[in-house]
Amino acid sequence: MRVLHVVTLHTPTNDFGGPTRVALNLSRGLRAKGVDARIATLGDGFTGPLPTELEGVPSFVHQARHVLPAFEVSGITSPGLLAKARRMVKGADVVHVHLMRDLITLPFALIALEAGVPLVVQTHGMIDPTEKVFARAVDVLGMKRVLRRADAILHLTGMERDGVQAVVPDTPLTTFHRLVNGVALQDRRPQRTDRPPTVLYLARVQKRKRPEDFVSAMPAVLAIHPDARFVLAGPDTGGLVGPLKALAAELGVDHALEIPGPLGHDDVLRRLREADVYVLPSVVEPFAVSLLEAMSVGVPVVATATGGLSPDIEAAGAGRITPSRPDADNGALVAAAVLDLLEPEENEVASEAAWQLVRDRFSIEAVVEELLGVYAKVGATV
Repeated sequence: MRVLHVVTLHTPTNDFGGPTRVALNLSRGLRAKGVDARIATLGDGFTGPLPTELEGVPSFVHQARHVLPAFEVSGITSPGLLAKARRMVKGADVVHVHLMRDLITLPFALIALEAGVPLVVQTHGMIDPTEKVFARAVDVLGMKRVLRRADAILHLTGMERDGVQAVVPDTPLTTFHRLVNGVALQDRRPQRTDRPPTVLYLARVQKRKRPEDFVSAMPAVLAIHPDARFVLAGPDTGGLVGPLKALAAELGVDHALEIPGPLGHDDVLRRLREADVYVLPSVVEPFAVSLLEAMSVGVPVVATATGGLSPDIEAAGAGRITPSRPDADNGALVAAAVLDLLEPEENEVASEAAWQLVRDRFSIEAVVEELLGVYAKVGATV
């Protein structure tokens, strides 16, 4: 079976986050089962030649052209990649598009429909009703057609499914299929020793993810663990690193905060193995791959109640769930959860639970088996 995954953007420092990571994880998992999975995407931020494979997956990577800078990721494209799109689509048994309102994934989806190649779209919580003029125009020009005619629409949560359906309220969509995110299970990180504890935030630094709650939690944690280290890593896609440094200085905790910037995937796993607690204070997080990656090495997590993974984390005892208050300082709530998980016995119990949760529910092997069933259902040939 030949599968073409299409995702908007890949950078050396994973600036686009979840959709690209999901596309890579699924493609690697499919290839491990003998499926010829490949990726088509835009590349940006590379200093040398663009890669021809990503983490072992053969890839068609073309330089991103910022034709509509005001629309950020939605405004990038590549005439060269689009010129090859029809040939690439026709060479596949199924086209799997990680869909958003942009100038790469949407054209590929429309070309697949025109070519009659089975089309699977995965929305990653990015397609829902909007009042933005540009987005509404995109819906009229192509998005609604793709949603109505796709052979399968993959969603993470019921809320995401309802949001997609609301984009085409006049047409009941009958091709929904729930597919959770999955990650490769890693060796569990070593049990805590007497070294200073490390608390980690590792995600895009942007408003929706509330990194200020991570920083504002520091004083209360340092009052109990004065040698604790806090690491805030990830691409600064929201321009918040400067204000966060200022906040840490204002709180008198800047000496304990490390901000290494964006990290490659190997460094991500290394940082996770060194961490005692992982914190993601997002207001809304449909199904965070970063939480799964943290738990895959046995790191207990702190997440908010509005996250798609939060019920699973809470039920398994894999971390602590805090209320989500978008207009409030949640630092005290985060600090209490972190302090709880820094207790050695609590940390060990939650670490084992986190690792087992990924093994039993969210391993890439189980997700790929489910995905192969979807491909078979839409008529992809082996």
